[in-house]
Amino acid sequence: MRSFLAVVERELRAYFVSPLAWVILTFFLFGQGLVFTTIVSYLNDPRQVAGATPFDFFFNSFFFWLTLLFITPVITMRLIAEERRSGTLESLMTAPITEGQVVLGKYLAACLFYAFLWLPTALYPLMLSRYSSVDWGPIASGYLGVFCVGCTFLAIGLFGSSFTKNQIVAAVATFFILIVLFLVPWLGSLVNNQTVADALSYINLIDHVEEFGKGIVDSRRLVYYATLSGFFLFLTTRALAAKKWR
Repeated sequence: MRSFLAVVERELRAYFVSPLAWVILTFFLFGQGLVFTTIVSYLNDPRQVAGATPFDFFFNSFFFWLTLLFITPVITMRLIAEERRSGTLESLMTAPITEGQVVLGKYLAACLFYAFLWLPTALYPLMLSRYSSVDWGPIASGYLGVFCVGCTFLAIGLFGSSFTKNQIVAAVATFFILIVLFLVPWLGSLVNNQTVADALSYINLIDHVEEFGKGIVDSRRLVYYATLSGFFLFLTTRALAAKKWR
């Protein structure tokens, strides 16, 4: 346990010491603030449908998904690739720590940093509550969905960083896997078998987050995210084990 916590502390320190982390935070908050302001301005137009709230759009806008597609690979690209490039991975693997502890430690640090990025946006509903009534249930479940899908993307990003020394290659590989994950559900419309089509539509990430944004917390969605994250973390562990015995 001590070794695991040491990995988490080491990676968190690396995030907050690195200038890149603060560049990511600045870009992220500027983008989210711009999107939220645009949504509020749009809904203030009297020609729009009454009753809609900014968070009906905030958690599932085009910019939201675009941000995740670019931010998560950048967060994870250095986690293992930099260790390979600098040669510190070999010494880490010979330390009294298992591959699983290394992977989970780095993953937890990435998830905590990801949550830190979103934390300031909690001010948005607080500001809205000063001027109108706010339904906190859908907002809370929306943030839960954002955290779950982000952690899944981070697990994929950690895997993308596990088989290369180049951070850019790791980020591009992660981005490619995420794009494929988005495209798979659309194959359901091309399949004649209804069972296969239903299975493909089940992994539609956009539908998942949309449900969370409506206040619907389906345990099947949580199991999906946990399973997908666990699968890629397992692949990352196997990649490190292969490197250890090479």
